[in-house]
Amino acid sequence: MADQALRSGLEELRALMESGAGMGIGETLRFRLVEIEDGRAVFEGEPGIDVYNPIGTVHGGYAAALLDSACGCAVHSRLSAAQGYSTLELKVAYHKALTASTGVVRAVGSVVSMGRRAAFAEARLTDGDGRLYASATSTLIIMER
Repeated sequence: MADQALRSGLEELRALMESGAGMGIGETLRFRLVEIEDGRAVFEGEPGIDVYNPIGTVHGGYAAALLDSACGCAVHSRLSAAQGYSTLELKVAYHKALTASTGVVRAVGSVVSMGRRAAFAEARLTDGDGRLYASATSTLIIMER
């Protein structure tokens, strides 16, 4: 843990990916961080019937979790070792219903702008053919750890 405090956000996320360790929410919903660079994060997941809602499609929370993770980690990648962040607001637009037959989906998040106390990010959730299923904008607070 002492080493983690000395790492920038980008270094932390790269180390997480290289270790193969997942994040709690990713383990629960079966999605993972697959790409990380300065200001950009990509998550992949494959929704199944275990995340269905009562109307027979994937619950919107599944897409929101991937989009929130992509926005948050895009911002995380720009933080110093002394900074942390938290989502203040997440706005999700659902363009098309996800189902178990959708296959692997990718949430690509990027930083739109970043100041000393607030960051703004956006993300898109697409399938393997590039079809858009959901998009999001996010406002995040930046704070000292």
